[in-house]
Amino acid sequence: MQVVGVTTQQEVYIVSKERKFRMNEILVLEDDRLNQPKGEVVETLSYNRLIPMGLDKSLVDSQVIRTLEQIGYDIDSDEINLAKLRLFEEAPHPVKTGCSVRLPEFEEVRELLIKTTPEEGMCLGEIRGTESLSSSLSADLQNQVVMLEQGELRPQAGVPFLFDIKKMQQYPHIGVFGGSGSGKSFGLRVMLEELMKLRIPTIVFDPHFEMDFRVARPAFEDRAKVLQDRFVIAKVGRDVGVSFSDLTTRDFIDLLGAAGALSESMVNVVQMLHKRKDSYTSFSDRLNNLVQALEEGKSSLEKQLTKDDLSPLEANRIQDLLKLLQQYGTLPPASVKGVHWRLRRLEQAGLFGQDIRLIERGIEQGKLVIVQGDTWILQVFTTYVIGTLYRKRREYKDAYSNGEEADFFPPFLIVTDEAHNFAPKGVDSPAKSILKEIAQEGRKYGAFLFLATQRPTLLDETITAQLNTKFVFRTVRGTDIATLREETDLTQEEGKRLPYLRSGDTFVSSAIFGRTIFIRIRAAYTDSPHLDNPFDELTQIASAREEKVLQVIEELFPLFDTDLMKAVTKIQREAGLGWDVTRLKEELDRWAQDGLISKQVTPFAVQYDRIPK
Repeated sequence: MQVVGVTTQQEVYIVSKERKFRMNEILVLEDDRLNQPKGEVVETLSYNRLIPMGLDKSLVDSQVIRTLEQIGYDIDSDEINLAKLRLFEEAPHPVKTGCSVRLPEFEEVRELLIKTTPEEGMCLGEIRGTESLSSSLSADLQNQVVMLEQGELRPQAGVPFLFDIKKMQQYPHIGVFGGSGSGKSFGLRVMLEELMKLRIPTIVFDPHFEMDFRVARPAFEDRAKVLQDRFVIAKVGRDVGVSFSDLTTRDFIDLLGAAGALSESMVNVVQMLHKRKDSYTSFSDRLNNLVQALEEGKSSLEKQLTKDDLSPLEANRIQDLLKLLQQYGTLPPASVKGVHWRLRRLEQAGLFGQDIRLIERGIEQGKLVIVQGDTWILQVFTTYVIGTLYRKRREYKDAYSNGEEADFFPPFLIVTDEAHNFAPKGVDSPAKSILKEIAQEGRKYGAFLFLATQRPTLLDETITAQLNTKFVFRTVRGTDIATLREETDLTQEEGKRLPYLRSGDTFVSSAIFGRTIFIRIRAAYTDSPHLDNPFDELTQIASAREEKVLQVIEELFPLFDTDLMKAVTKIQREAGLGWDVTRLKEELDRWAQDGLISKQVTPFAVQYDRIPK
């Protein structure tokens, strides 16, 4: 292998007749004047005399061809392997043309690839193009990950990719980007497994109900078992919710705004009605009574007070309504009803039936807390819970800095999928302000973001700019690729590769490494509950239901179509299916067609029977 063609301080071309070059592999240029610089293969090409015309427009330009001919290559018959090599550090002068190129030993490039140890870092996968380094890999880095290729597990073949989570203090926040089927959610699962391994307090907002780590992959039962006591799942409205009495008026306005956009008039209604330390019951009663008072009106209520048969209880009720009218009668009825509707929507979702003690306890214990719920309710809840946790962390750090005593609250990570729904670009949302604050100031207090999305273009630009590490999986949309090119150091060649990446392959653009690294995510130790193919599920459910019904009506065979009502009653009672006679007859005809039962048509009736064995 040697350097050919015109060289620069940043890039060179290398050639070989015997060896094909691998994308992203590291090579050493034996130019002693530059202290043997190292570079990464960013483009490759192999060709022979059958190559089409137009070489000057490709990797092989006329200068390279002329150099190849001068050093003895037979352009017409030899298969020539060429690569473009980009230097890791700009050289003070161009590389010497014709110098030899060789594969490095691992220790020569260790500082470029490894920033931490497997015990202290996140073992996320394998660095692509490092297979040639496996023979010289140090013992502490061998057999750290198991890879999944084409549905089959294989041992580690290159250098493991270790992410130094401690460096987030200097380079905070992580973005995970990729289209549907790119491996983004799979990669996020692996990251969460590693956070559990390191016992780093983390809260995950899971709108897809897929971040469940209870199901172990058969090959990793021992590793998955270790994680079982390191995570807790909390469903909004069932396990966790909002403690209404802890809400400030500003918090309450944000919550209502997530249930439906608030007009200025509605905000004014909340500011007038909400009182400090209100319970849900006291506030909702006040609001319900005001709605009723506005509907009935002052004159109607006063007229009711003049009735002779009015009970003392009813008189007190009317007096209370009149007081509310006197105090809040100037508020627009439509705005009051708008607030009332939004409050009822939140209450029906169970938001005010619980508190967040389960989450706080999990964070304090160093666990992964998975908060599940529909997207809209998570948008509501995220605002409250992140604000509460971040405020606790800030209060502790501020008190500590001032030499005051305070209850310790640990640093923590915030992870969310579909992040563009929580912090959309150009649109206000309840969670956006707190996420922007953490993106800009969270590093000082030990609060960090892991944001995943299929559409980086739709994510707030201020937040995107603060993500110092970005995992870029397969991305097809041109606008998203352009956004990622602007926000990372992805080259033009790497940008062209993005639509064709295999699921699980990703570029890691990180300030921690100072460059982009191409990796493959390791096999996860656990399975997603949504991993089953829906079409296989369809077949399995249909077969199970079919078998159950046939067992229920087994004793009724032979069954005539004039006696189907008895069979339907039995199916409804024992199989729990709401079938009628028409549905049963359709299914019987289909089973007969499929050969599961026999069907015989007589002049008097249609007979269905089991098939003799």
